[in-house]
Amino acid sequence: MKKEANILLTPNTLWEKVKQQTEYAQNCGALKSIPTEYELITEQDIDFLVRIVNNIERKDNAKKEQKKLDKDFNPFLPYEKDLFVTDISETHICLLNKFNVVDYHLLIVTREFEQQQTLLTLNDFTALCACLLEIDGLGFYNNGKIAGASQRHKHLQLVPFPFIPELPKTPIDKVIETANYQDNIGQVSCFNFEHGIVRMPFEDNNNSLDLAQKILENYHHLLEHLNISINPEGKPKPYNLLVTREWLMIIPRSQSKYESISINSLGFAGALLVKNEEQIKILKAVKPLTILEKVAKYS
Repeated sequence: MKKEANILLTPNTLWEKVKQQTEYAQNCGALKSIPTEYELITEQDIDFLVRIVNNIERKDNAKKEQKKLDKDFNPFLPYEKDLFVTDISETHICLLNKFNVVDYHLLIVTREFEQQQTLLTLNDFTALCACLLEIDGLGFYNNGKIAGASQRHKHLQLVPFPFIPELPKTPIDKVIETANYQDNIGQVSCFNFEHGIVRMPFEDNNNSLDLAQKILENYHHLLEHLNISINPEGKPKPYNLLVTREWLMIIPRSQSKYESISINSLGFAGALLVKNEEQIKILKAVKPLTILEKVAKYS
């Protein structure tokens, strides 16, 4: 059994460190932000935030070059020092997302190599809770390639609120409030795909280890409910995990994309990314909820 990791993050410092390191990384060229435009597409009381990328080639070309140099390239071992924000715990660090689409997009990365497609641990949730207590936002985890993971090294992610001025939190918060609960697991009627929601214990609790323990219990409860368990090869079925201060949701995955449109955890929070006009046409014709259903349901 792994030892519980001590928190190294000094309270009430993370947001200032993020802003300072972002400015530094922008000035020195380490941060390669991808410019986007956005529009809102409303369906079933959800204002889906759709970002249209102006130039995705920068990220794609960089990844191709990395693979040419080393097929086992790991951007986190060693990590790029200009993207380092802070130590979170004895087991996790915080980095800026080099190719960010959203401002102040953070990566919560294990210090030592662990496979991305493994179960999350108490140490993972302790690091995430330490950050969520400092920054109100959406934490998420893409479990494996089919769930949208682009790196093998285990990392959670955190995007601060608001995503855009028009949306105070996630686009799906309004429908999450309508969830029907049975045995403490909620479901949203307009989500025609497998999912489970639990309420979060953040209110009136600022102890990251205590919060992490409760979240870990809810996480295991949801995995069991959704029949996501360790298979003989030692990997869970792919899934997306979304965490806010109010709720946690898990969605099992069956495929990584619908036609040419890739979907990760952010898609199930109502934030979608398209690379060109062709993809935005597909999205509008098929509708966002249908696309989520197609990539989430098991056959």
